Amino acid sequence: MGGNAIHISDLLSSTFVRQSHKTRAPRVFGRLKKKGGDKCRHKGKGKKYGNQPFSSFLGSVDKHGTCQCSVSLPDTTFPADRVERLEFTAHNLSQKFEREFSKVKEYVQLISVYEKKLLNLTVRVEVMEKDSIGYTQLDFELIKLEVKEMHKLVVRLKENFVGSSEIIDQLEVEIRNMTLLVEKLETLDQNNVLSIRRQILALKNKLKECEASKTELVPATPPPPAPGPPDNLSVRWQSPNSDGGGGKAIAQYLGEKARSCSHGGVVNISAPSVVQLNWLGFSYKYGAWGRDYSPQHPEQTLYWVAPLRTDERILEYYRLYDSLDNLLIYSHSQNYRMVYGQGGGLVAYNNNMYVNWYNGRNIAKINLTTNVVTVNQPLPMAAYNNRFSYANVNWQDIDLAVDEQALWVIYATEASTGNIVISKLNDTSLEVLNTWVTKQYKPSVSNAFMVCGVLYATRTLNTKTEEIFYYYDTNTGREGNLAIPMRKMQERIQSINYHPFDQKLYVYNDGYLLNYDLVFSRESRQPV
Repeated sequence: MGGNAIHISDLLSSTFVRQSHKTRAPRVFGRLKKKGGDKCRHKGKGKKYGNQPFSSFLGSVDKHGTCQCSVSLPDTTFPADRVERLEFTAHNLSQKFEREFSKVKEYVQLISVYEKKLLNLTVRVEVMEKDSIGYTQLDFELIKLEVKEMHKLVVRLKENFVGSSEIIDQLEVEIRNMTLLVEKLETLDQNNVLSIRRQILALKNKLKECEASKTELVPATPPPPAPGPPDNLSVRWQSPNSDGGGGKAIAQYLGEKARSCSHGGVVNISAPSVVQLNWLGFSYKYGAWGRDYSPQHPEQTLYWVAPLRTDERILEYYRLYDSLDNLLIYSHSQNYRMVYGQGGGLVAYNNNMYVNWYNGRNIAKINLTTNVVTVNQPLPMAAYNNRFSYANVNWQDIDLAVDEQALWVIYATEASTGNIVISKLNDTSLEVLNTWVTKQYKPSVSNAFMVCGVLYATRTLNTKTEEIFYYYDTNTGREGNLAIPMRKMQERIQSINYHPFDQKLYVYNDGYLLNYDLVFSRESRQPV
């Protein structure tokens, strides 16, 4: 008989034949019933159908009385091996999903981090766009165009110039060097373009002199020097045929004029000029910078930058530049280490740096040539270690300052109940020469500086504006209020240093180096 045959002799009454799901053998449930003679009937029942009969068939009885028959069953085996493969595949997919889902979580976190960085960068770009240095001033393509035009002019001069072309050859070499420098600066901070602009201006003046000599005209007299950085007076930009003495004479004259204090005090202040970010980067928000002042050589151009550690307290490294141009392009710097200064109240005077020494009221004098501490003396009665620091600025209980007259220190004592105390120091021995006690509470002041023996104090109006609001004149003993707004690029000002020669403020503003020009009253200060 067709189909899968099974012998009933293998079965006993009320027993079952089972099919293995792996061998696909037929599985039949049934019992035998004999109905006399040689015939027997079998009724099969399936577990799947709740023991209901699914077939009825006849068999024959052999000589031993055993009923034999053949059963034909449909091939309805369950595909368990395929189910196992499906289960394995589902498990693998589940694991892959978990891995990919964990990656998604990581990507979400990274996106959040980069979103914050992008927001911070956007704020910094907006600050630069609103700065007094406009975008057009930082356009390298315009710089390149100006240099090319100068080169074309030199070529025309060489073709038409009669006589010695030594000066023109020198100009051509300088313009070629200028082109290389522009290409180098293109990879640096765009604020460094200001250095190039000064050099371009000087070269243009030289070209004008050459054109004047070509047409046998007397060169135009340059305009009198305007107040500004000493780089405008640098001997290096003099005409090649000059005697080299004019720059020194002008510097000496301006130095004497600056030291004379023949004015009525500060009445206004310019918008800030962003010089650059400090050399350690954006994270170093606290520190100070300035220009060394020497009454004997006021025209010297030694600049210093001293970021504090990110703990806002320890002063360990500082850097010196011999010109503002080198500072702008981070070139020809000298790095020094001290162990340790504290706070951003330092200043440079007569080739020495004066700092509040770490964890005390001592003031240290450091020679800028040798980086050796030559004097370390305590400031009598001075509070220290954040007892009376400035508002929003930590570790600046002792703030040193320089003006036309002397080296000063601004601090507070327990005896003054936190009010500002001003002392004039001997810059050699650090001995206190004279002291004045004001009525202004120091922790309510954001910073301070000295000009011609007058203390000027600032306070915060909002995130974009400071105000010079208070003064104390040590020459007369007078004190009073002012209302001079002072723009800033970032929220907090960490230090202010005044330089008597160029009459600028050097401000450290959340890691950025700023310059301000002071405006003075023309009326002389009236004696008491």
